[in-house]
Amino acid sequence: MSRHGADFLNRGSSRTGVLIINADDWGLDRETTDRIFECAVRRRISSVSAMVFMEDSERAADIGREAGIDAGLHVNLSTPFSAKNCSARLMERQREIIGWIQRYHFSRALFHPGLRRQFEYVVIAQLEEFQRRYGVPATRIDGHHHMHLCPNVVLTGLLPAGVRVRRNFSFRPGEKSALNRLYRSIVDRILARRHVLTDFFFSLPPIQPEGRLQHIVSLARTGLVEVETHPAVMEEYKFLMGEAMISWTKNVNMALPKKAGDSLVGLA
Repeated sequence: MSRHGADFLNRGSSRTGVLIINADDWGLDRETTDRIFECAVRRRISSVSAMVFMEDSERAADIGREAGIDAGLHVNLSTPFSAKNCSARLMERQREIIGWIQRYHFSRALFHPGLRRQFEYVVIAQLEEFQRRYGVPATRIDGHHHMHLCPNVVLTGLLPAGVRVRRNFSFRPGEKSALNRLYRSIVDRILARRHVLTDFFFSLPPIQPEGRLQHIVSLARTGLVEVETHPAVMEEYKFLMGEAMISWTKNVNMALPKKAGDSLVGLA
């Protein structure tokens, strides 16, 4: 597990909050990697979620190891692998999963017993590739398009026990239907039996209204809060690199590198 998660959860009743800004899609392609790296060097993010078997995965891993970037695994079950070193067998197994996901609107919320081996093969291959590229097992895992939360992953225990896994989005009462909230809470309870979860999870957008981001900060004063961001999206990139980001996080305990260019580590 990345230290900024483990340290907080081991502090017991102190409840000193932490805000974690995590950039998704590290290694997806060159432009995405470069934008995320700019944010890392400027200390605008806490950590990254790394994709493997993608166009820029190998270069991103080299950069990440050299810079000491805190990287977790961004499990990809929904976007075709694009790396040259990806085997035909792995690509075919992933295509079968993608075909199922795209077939029906609610496919990602249904368990498909006929695809158990495909899910297992594709997830394990990514866990192994992450360890090969980064030199350590993934201790923090989330999913591209949040597919790590689908029943074929959660119910079969494909993710290693004890690692920190991204929970479902956190919503205020009334933001989603009661059935939607119930389903998400059940998935989170199942995850919590085997994994470490943050207290809350949000996306950076929508950036407006301003009150939404202030609500996130207020939660991070006493809880462990993760915010996902995609610097490849220009609106998010500009916010992260601008003065608004500094103003937003100035009164909260944000997980940051010790200084620009140093390793992205947890709180001391």
